Amino acid sequence: MKVERLQRVLRLVTVLQSQRYYSPDDLARQLGVSRRTIFRYLNMLYEAGIPYYHDEEKGGYCINNNVFLPPLNLKLTEALALLLVAQYAGGHDGVPLQKDAQEAAIKIESVLPRHIQQHCGALLKTMSIRLAASSRHEGLDKTLNQLQQAVRRRQKVKLRYISFNERRQITTTLSPYQLHFAQRAWYVIGHSSLHRQVRIFKLGRIKDLEPLKGTYTPSKSFRLEDYLGQAWSIIPEGKVYHIKLLFSPLVAANVAEVIWHRSQKLIWHDDGTLTFEVDVDGLREISWWIMGYGDQVEVLEPAELRRRIGQMAKKMAGMY
Repeated sequence: MKVERLQRVLRLVTVLQSQRYYSPDDLARQLGVSRRTIFRYLNMLYEAGIPYYHDEEKGGYCINNNVFLPPLNLKLTEALALLLVAQYAGGHDGVPLQKDAQEAAIKIESVLPRHIQQHCGALLKTMSIRLAASSRHEGLDKTLNQLQQAVRRRQKVKLRYISFNERRQITTTLSPYQLHFAQRAWYVIGHSSLHRQVRIFKLGRIKDLEPLKGTYTPSKSFRLEDYLGQAWSIIPEGKVYHIKLLFSPLVAANVAEVIWHRSQKLIWHDDGTLTFEVDVDGLREISWWIMGYGDQVEVLEPAELRRRIGQMAKKMAGMY
């Protein structure tokens, strides 16, 4: 695009934002171009996603002021926090909403006072975020958007889903209650017609999603905190166990630094070992976490978990 044309298009945006209503002839006079050129510029704004509108009664075009961010009265630390998080998400391809996060960071930065922009620009070069590995999210933007709309409209959806637990592909009608990001991936929680209860589904395993005409009435009793309950991560199994682990001095401090579960209790011993106690719904998820510490942790209670870890260790030893 030529510089002169770009300048005129930007001028058109400024004029339409003035909250006065301009006819095509008015706009042509303002920009010094033909009426036909104005319609071409308006089409360019439409293709760029800038939603102007035409008011029949007032006989002119206008852009809603809500389309663009007003000046923000942010402190340096507030602006820095928003930009750091938004740019982190925007810089990781494949993460749902990453494009939106990147565009949000640009818009926020563009309306900040000049001195705040300069400070943030300098500080962001010296700061970075690196989280744990996450699931692949390529192509999930559409699925996430469809589920967002379904949750908002209380609309049922039909899922074709690869179930690792059932070791097969399943089809179910879901009443989606909640979208939830946990540790590495996005999940949707809702009532499944196949299972006849509230279940959780990983978005990355949804092979096909079809919005249905039918709507649902949300369960008044559903709360995310109640559903997750005492689960170690995201999958409650229906039985709570009191678990007691003994960590060696080599990893004890590392374990103690993190709040792994809301019910955890730590007991230090004179020899540097650490007793870790927690009440958890289900043994499967915490078993994999325990195995990650290898020979640096021993299961003291319950006996069922001790046997499970022993069997897993035995199979692992057999592999080597």
